[in-house]
Amino acid sequence: MNAKTARLAFRASLPVMAGYLVLGAGFGVLLQDRGYGFFWAFLMSLSIYAGSLQYASLDLISGGASLITTALMTLMINARHFFYGLSMLDRYQDAGKGKPYLIFSLTDETYSLMCAPVPEEADPRQFRLLVSVFDHCYWVAGSAIGGLLGPILPFNTKGLDFAMTALFTVIFLEQWLSSKNHVPALIGLGISAVCLAVLGPDRFVIPSMVLFTLTLAALRRRLEVAEDVR
Repeated sequence: MNAKTARLAFRASLPVMAGYLVLGAGFGVLLQDRGYGFFWAFLMSLSIYAGSLQYASLDLISGGASLITTALMTLMINARHFFYGLSMLDRYQDAGKGKPYLIFSLTDETYSLMCAPVPEEADPRQFRLLVSVFDHCYWVAGSAIGGLLGPILPFNTKGLDFAMTALFTVIFLEQWLSSKNHVPALIGLGISAVCLAVLGPDRFVIPSMVLFTLTLAALRRRLEVAEDVR
């Protein structure tokens, strides 16, 4: 393992660390409040590793939801990952033995980092794998900390949703500053804004991703030509 690549991967993952430790701790505290201790918080974050789904699972667990209800809820919450996977086909095709883990660990925030250019000094395969591992460790560590400290320290969960929004904003700005071609980002913002206005905040995510993916697929050659010209 290249030490320089490891340092660059760790540096790239720092914004995610700041968000995952807080959000993971919130999950650990809430899970402990439902009567499940540190071990369950650690195990769920290690094996499920899906922040929004894990938060939703709190109500499923306490409400005694059926397997069918749980499966449908999982599909609705994580359907966006189909589109993440499609856009990662080129980047992950030479991932080697680490590909299964890369697929498993492709969360929203990790996906954002994977879309950014790999530093020239880093080995691309190792860089992507290490970023995924670091992000996973942050989430597991945050959940474990929350599970351990939940019974001891009072924890106010108000504002956790904004922490996720702030994390996405920071990652988006970093990618904007590091990229010369802002057309895909502007297309995504425009489509998301229209879908949000038409469909509302509870239904706009998946339709906007479908339209965004189709639009970029249709404009792929033009965007590649424009990037080459730059």
